[in-house]
Amino acid sequence: MPYYKFEEDDLFTNTIEAYPQYRFYVQSGSIYINNMPHIPGINQDHSLGVPEGFISLYEYNIDRPSGNNIHPLLSKEGYKDTFKTTTKLQYNVTGAGDTIASSYNMSASISRDYYSTATRTRISALKSAFDHYSYLSPHYQYSSSLGDKSAQTINLISIPSILYGSKIKKGSVNLKFFISGSLIGELKDENYNGELIQIGPAGSTGSGSVAGVVLYREGFVALTGSWSLDSNTIAYDATGASKWIHFNYGANDGNSPALTTLSASFLMDYKGTTHTQTLTMFAHAKYGELNHSNNPTFVSSSDQFNVSTGSLQYIEQPKEIKNIVHSEFTDQDPQFKKTTYISKIAIYDDEKNLIGIAKVATPVRKTEEKQYTFKLKIDI
Repeated sequence: MPYYKFEEDDLFTNTIEAYPQYRFYVQSGSIYINNMPHIPGINQDHSLGVPEGFISLYEYNIDRPSGNNIHPLLSKEGYKDTFKTTTKLQYNVTGAGDTIASSYNMSASISRDYYSTATRTRISALKSAFDHYSYLSPHYQYSSSLGDKSAQTINLISIPSILYGSKIKKGSVNLKFFISGSLIGELKDENYNGELIQIGPAGSTGSGSVAGVVLYREGFVALTGSWSLDSNTIAYDATGASKWIHFNYGANDGNSPALTTLSASFLMDYKGTTHTQTLTMFAHAKYGELNHSNNPTFVSSSDQFNVSTGSLQYIEQPKEIKNIVHSEFTDQDPQFKKTTYISKIAIYDDEKNLIGIAKVATPVRKTEEKQYTFKLKIDI
């Protein structure tokens, strides 16, 4: 089997920027991601092994029976290696050489934090981030004439990075508030500056006003809009009015929606930004090369076992390569051409360890007067 070394011009490293779209629908405390329905399993309530409305990071333990889950483990050595979920006490009582185990599945979903009192740890932690974005809009400022985030009521929507990548794409955030299926409010960062402006319904209360801001890189949506969107009484709080500070009520916020809140539903759309490193390789099948094969079918069937042996010798007679060239005439033998079919390309490291195999959909016919270049691409 021949080996060919990739030349400098045969290898290219690129970065692909993509904008995956996400949609979260929240109703009655249930979260639906990208319109994915509940898929029950045979052994688990949810086939992915994660709570409803969550995604599985690695998608391990798909509908596995209880007690048979895949899990990470390591042996306690002298390096003090352990898992973040292992407490100091658990580590100390584990004997040397014993196994320390953790668990899958790792999962993530959006969540909501409602702040109406002075205790607001997460808001305080984001003070620098809010002020950093103030060059985009004054509505980001932690404390200004537009509001004081240390005191005003804030509805904070948290989006894990696995659900947006490196940052949320500007201009892609859209929030919709429904009551009994009717749209009562819609927000969008239409100015690409993080301001969530109410754009609908036309002529609605608060239309054109800024109801919050988006922290694009940190994955937070901070809503401060406190005007009433609908006259119906909904049991969010003592006021009973639907406001942007109630958006995503019941989304992993510890609230169990009462019967009077079941008519409220919420839709959040946005696009993330991901960067994927890709390696592109060009493998060449040049003229006059790769036209021999060790496959037994490469020679005529009558020559495959043409071997003579004796007490002092082993002689393998010359074999005739099979001519598979097609002739248009039944009484004429076609001109002989060495022909092979390329079906796989193997990639090896410097020590000739196999690290990957590329397969073509249909084997490529290779003769000595033809050459091909195969483009291989792998995501890193």
